[in-house]
Amino acid sequence: MGRVHAHAIRAAGGELIAVASSSPDSARLAASVLGATRAAGEAAELIAAEDIDVVHVCTPNTTHTDLASAVIASGKHVICEKPLATTVADAQALTDLASRAEVVAAVPFVYRHYAVVREARARIAAGDAGRLHLLHGSYLQDWLAESGDSNWRVDPSAGGASRAFADIGVHWCDLMEFVTGHRIVRLLASTRTVFPTRGGARGPFDVSTEDVATVLFDTDHGASGSVVVSQVSLGQKNRLRFSFDGASASYSFDQESPDVLHVGGRQANVLVPRDAQVLAPAARPYSILPPGHPQGYQDSFNSFVGDVYAVISGEVRDGLATFSDGLRAATITSAVLESAQTHGWVEVPS
Repeated sequence: MGRVHAHAIRAAGGELIAVASSSPDSARLAASVLGATRAAGEAAELIAAEDIDVVHVCTPNTTHTDLASAVIASGKHVICEKPLATTVADAQALTDLASRAEVVAAVPFVYRHYAVVREARARIAAGDAGRLHLLHGSYLQDWLAESGDSNWRVDPSAGGASRAFADIGVHWCDLMEFVTGHRIVRLLASTRTVFPTRGGARGPFDVSTEDVATVLFDTDHGASGSVVVSQVSLGQKNRLRFSFDGASASYSFDQESPDVLHVGGRQANVLVPRDAQVLAPAARPYSILPPGHPQGYQDSFNSFVGDVYAVISGEVRDGLATFSDGLRAATITSAVLESAQTHGWVEVPS
C-alpha cells in the first residue's frame, strides 16, 4: 500500500518528503523504493518534522490508533489506512480527536472514487431506481486460498480480531451505504476459518481470524441485503461486486470491470460507459481518462488523495471518507463479530 500511496501523492501534486518504517534500515530501503526525499529514523521523527503537512499511515492495523493520535496531536492532517482501528472505542477516540483538532482526517474507502460508482449514486439519489428493496453483492479474493499462505494480517496481534470482514467487507458495506443512502440497522453474520492452521516461515501456527464472512442485513429504508466476503476464493483477485435493485431499475458494478455500470430494466438492460459526456455532473470529475482507456484502482486512489489535498486547501469535495466513516466501519465489524459469536441478529448503532 505504500507504493499505491506514494504514486497517489505525486499524482495529486504532492511531494513525498519522508518515510518511516519498522527500523532505520527498513525506512532507508522504503525511501529508495518509493522515491522519498529522506528516510526518518522513527515514526515520531517523521510526525514532528516541520516540512511535512500530511502523514499517511500505512502500517499494521493495531498500530493505527497510536500513530494517528500522534499525527493529530502534532496538528498535521492524516490519511489512515483502514480499518481505522481494531475496536469501536479506539475508532471513536480517533474521530473525536480529529474533530476537536479541526484537521482533515481521511480513510481510503477509494471505491467511492470510481466514476460509474458516482453515476450509480447520482441516479439513485435522483429517484431513477425507485424504491430500493434488495442490496446484495460480494468481495472475493484468493491470496489466502491455500493453507501455506500467510501474512501479518492473519495474526490478531497485528491485524485485529477480524480479518476478512475488517479488511475487505468494510469496503463493500461503506460502498453500499455511500451509493444508496441506506444504513444497516441490524445484521445476522456467520464467519468461518477455513484453515485453522496455516504454514509460515516459522512453521505451522493456529489461526483465529476468519477467512470467510456471510452477512444478512436490513436497512433504515426498509431494504434487505446480503454480502459474501472471502479471502479464500480461488480465481478471484479483487472481485468487489454489487447489485442494488429497485422498483424501476437495478444498478450493478464489478470492480474488476470498472469502466461500465450495468443498468437493469424489465424490457432492456443498458451498459453505461465511463464517458464524461454521458455521466452525471457529480460523476464527471472522476472520469479522468478518455473513454475506452481503462481506468482502475490506482486512478481511484489518486482521485481520493487529490480530494483530500483539495479539502486541506479549503476546497469542498463531496463524498470524501473521513474518520467518522472509519468509525462506522468499526461499528459494523463489531456487530458482525458479535452476531457470528451469538448466532443471532444484532442491532447496529447509528
